[in-house]
Amino acid sequence: MYSTTASGEVNRPRLCWTRWFNRDRPSASGDWETLKSLREEYPGKICPAKLKNFEQNISSYKLVIYNTKTGFVCRNKDQKRGRCLDYKVRFRCPCRHCWTQWYNRDTPSATGDWETLADLRKENPGKLCPHPSAVQAVTIFIGIPAEQTGQTFYFPSKGFVCRNQDQPSGNCFNYKVRFKCPCFGIP
Repeated sequence: MYSTTASGEVNRPRLCWTRWFNRDRPSASGDWETLKSLREEYPGKICPAKLKNFEQNISSYKLVIYNTKTGFVCRNKDQKRGRCLDYKVRFRCPCRHCWTQWYNRDTPSATGDWETLADLRKENPGKLCPHPSAVQAVTIFIGIPAEQTGQTFYFPSKGFVCRNQDQPSGNCFNYKVRFKCPCFGIP
């Protein structure tokens, strides 16, 4: 599915990486991160159509299967040491919405941590879509989602705000944010 711009240019769908999956641990036979098993265990989390790309965290082990049709298989019997490591995989799929890179324009100041869309646009011209559909915020150092920090914060339509005055401790954590945009709207 393609769309065209007003000038007649073709917009090809963006590809987005899935999260990392690790459904199997090295067993008597090896580590099996097969596409069939992953789709059964994580319904709707991996694109149903043909995959465009595939990535796994491998070392120098001999691979038996590693492709976008089957997934990843490491068999113990094929390894010099007789045992596979524990691998994780992710896939690249066509998507309608993509997440931007992470941004951290502010540190907790006298008033809080202000990761506003207006300020981010000024500092990163052309990098953010006009109308993000969602925003995610996580702590800088450990990556804890804002919702799990116990802090009070706001997701105004214009970004993320954590105000020191709303926190029992009197201080916000330092957060970074990213925005969900239509894939065609991210440069």
